[in-house]
Amino acid sequence: MSNGFTEMLDRAQAFYGALARNNSKDWFEPRKAQWKADIEGPATLLTEIVAEELSRMTGLGHTPKLFRIYRDVRFSGDKTPYKTRLGMLWSPVEPAPLFYFAIDPDRTHVGCAAQGLDKDGITRFRALVDRDGDRLQQLIDDSGGTLTSIGAAPLKRVPKPYAANHPHAELLRRRSLALSLPLADGWRAGDGLVAALIDRFQVLMPVRDFLARSL
Repeated sequence: MSNGFTEMLDRAQAFYGALARNNSKDWFEPRKAQWKADIEGPATLLTEIVAEELSRMTGLGHTPKLFRIYRDVRFSGDKTPYKTRLGMLWSPVEPAPLFYFAIDPDRTHVGCAAQGLDKDGITRFRALVDRDGDRLQQLIDDSGGTLTSIGAAPLKRVPKPYAANHPHAELLRRRSLALSLPLADGWRAGDGLVAALIDRFQVLMPVRDFLARSL
């Protein structure tokens, strides 16, 4: 069943696909009002509704965020001014993994991430991997999600004092953990985009809960 948010997703994929081919102020500015009405406005409402659902599911308040379309090009060799992805996230009001949703022109990403870990947080994460890495890896595998990088890139080597051939060397090299999967096949025949997102978040919830208890 389609709804306004499903239509927003379709418009976003078409718009950002065109923007990727025409990433310039001359192209965007005449279409800015259309983008705000058709994409930014509905996406903002979506983040607010999903924040309420996540608060109900986890027992923690979640602060929604819709990422700006403008790229920060100050320290980048790529000076194209606009992002070609619509991104949003939900941050818990207490320390715990966050949730995110991104719309690319040709795919979607629904994820859960423990990122922005400080020195003590990284130490706890590595101790968790060393102690309960088998359980964490099993939860990751059971979710069907893909590990991806958000924030700081993984280390090139396994950090000391852990052995280079540690059975969970890949996890130990990470300075954040993000798990991503697409919207489920056939989601359009269901109850709309909000329900489709909640379905994916429920799939990721065992990993989220394990990290929230352990970090």
